[in-house]
Amino acid sequence: MRRTNPALALALAVFAGTAWSQPAAYPSKPIRLVIGFAPAGAADFVARSMSDAFAKALGQPVVVDNKPGNGSSIAADIVAKAPADGYTLLIASPSSISVNPALNPKLSYTPADLAPVTKMTTSPLVLAVNPATGIRSVPELIAVARKDPGKLNYSTSGNGSAPHLGAALFMQLTDAQMTHVPYRGGALAIQSVIAGDTQVTFGTSPSVLPQASGGRLRALAVSTRERSPLVPDLPGMKEAGLPDYNLEFWYGMFVPAGTPPAIVKKIYDATLAAMQQPSVKAALAREGTEVSLSASPEQFAGFLVEDGKFWVNLVKSAKVKVE
Repeated sequence: MRRTNPALALALAVFAGTAWSQPAAYPSKPIRLVIGFAPAGAADFVARSMSDAFAKALGQPVVVDNKPGNGSSIAADIVAKAPADGYTLLIASPSSISVNPALNPKLSYTPADLAPVTKMTTSPLVLAVNPATGIRSVPELIAVARKDPGKLNYSTSGNGSAPHLGAALFMQLTDAQMTHVPYRGGALAIQSVIAGDTQVTFGTSPSVLPQASGGRLRALAVSTRERSPLVPDLPGMKEAGLPDYNLEFWYGMFVPAGTPPAIVKKIYDATLAAMQQPSVKAALAREGTEVSLSASPEQFAGFLVEDGKFWVNLVKSAKVKVE
C-alpha cells in the first residue's frame, strides 16, 4: 500500500484551508451608494443617472441610499465609519468634505476619514426667485433685499451646503440681507420657493431648471462669472452686475479611508466608465451639469486641497455659522 508523506499531507491541508479562507474577488455582492440629500435633488439625480452604468461596470447591483440631514454630514459619517471594503461608497460635494468640518469642529468624522476616488461632475448654481415676488433681475433682487433687510427668505439644501455658501457670498458682496431657511435637500428647498414659503434660492441646476422652464420659478443668473455653456440662456454674474462673484460646485466619489488601493482602482475605473457613457452625459447635460473626471485618485486628492481652501476662506470671510 502506498503511504502519504505526513509533511506533504499537512502542507496540502494548510494550503487548502488558506485558499478556502481567501476573500472573494471584489466585488462579490451589491454596492451601497450613499448620498447626503433627499430624493429628487442634484446629488440624487447624479447618483441615479449613473448607477445603472456603474453597476454594469462593477458587475454587481448598486443601491442608492439617501441619508439626508445636517448638511450631508450624516451620510459622510456613515461612510467614514463603514468597513473599508469597497461596499459602502459616498457621493459628496464640498459641503461634507470642506465646509461642514470648517463650520463644526465637533463633527464625528474628519475629511481624513474619507478617501477620494474621483471628481464626477461640476456645475454652476442657479439664482432663482418665486415669480410672485415680481423680481426679474439680480439688481432688482439686491434692491429689494437692501430696502427690507431680512424680509426675503432664501432656501438651501442645508447648513454648509453650496447653495448656503452661494447666498452668503452674494450677501457679502452686495450688502443685501436675507434670512436663511435650511432644508434637508435641494428638492425640498425648491418646493418651498414654489410654494411661497421662501422667496429666493441658490439652487443646483437639476433642481431649479425644470421648475424654471415650467414657469414655477424665475431663474435670474448662474453663479459663475461668465455665462455657462450648460445654461446658455442665463447671464453670468458679471453680466448681471456682480463681476467679483464666481462660484461653481462639484460632486465626487469617496470611500472609507483605508480601502485597499486595488479596490479603489476598480471603483475609479467603474466610475469613469459609467460617467463617460453618452446616455449619462446627455442626461446630466440636460439638467445643466457637466461630467468632470479626475485623472487619478491622487489628482483628485490634490484638487481637494486647493478647493478646500476656497470654501474654508468663504466660510470665514462671509462669517457663515451653523444655525
